[in-house]
Amino acid sequence: MKILKTISSMSLYSKSEKKNISKCKHVRNRLYSVLEKHLSPDASWMQKHIAGCPRCQKRFNAVNKVNLALSCMKSQPHSLDLLKHANIQTIGVLKHSLREAPKAQKLRKILPEPKLFERMAKYFQPSANLAVCILVLVLMKMSVFSSMSKAQTQGQKAMKQYYTARVGEDIAEDIFPSDIA
Repeated sequence: MKILKTISSMSLYSKSEKKNISKCKHVRNRLYSVLEKHLSPDASWMQKHIAGCPRCQKRFNAVNKVNLALSCMKSQPHSLDLLKHANIQTIGVLKHSLREAPKAQKLRKILPEPKLFERMAKYFQPSANLAVCILVLVLMKMSVFSSMSKAQTQGQKAMKQYYTARVGEDIAEDIFPSDIA
């Protein structure tokens, strides 16, 4: 177990180790799929056995009832005072001295508080939109200034070439220094 923790905590792997890890994942996934195919309740041998064994039929029906009940529970929203009711039920099985303790009284009244991330989730989309808009504006502004600078440099080069052709290179060098060309 200690070795697995050490391996999982390593952040840098060599290429050969990464390749081996990839192979291991691939082998594990294939093993899981084979096991699922042969050991799942949908396997043909399992279906044949359940069809002929009354004891397994009862167990399989009980498992299906539990799965159905769990799926129904997931779809129902829970009330906000569920934590309070669970605490009250739990405190009820404690010794009398523990039931009357000040901490127990606080637990009877406690309501769940949403985590910071859950409270801020409603602000995430608008703030992300604002950040994207600011980024687009900054990029547009940078490209406009970059384009203006390029246009100015190209214009000065064209003017220097024009003056060089018409007036002469010595006068063009006086008007447009050589760092532009």
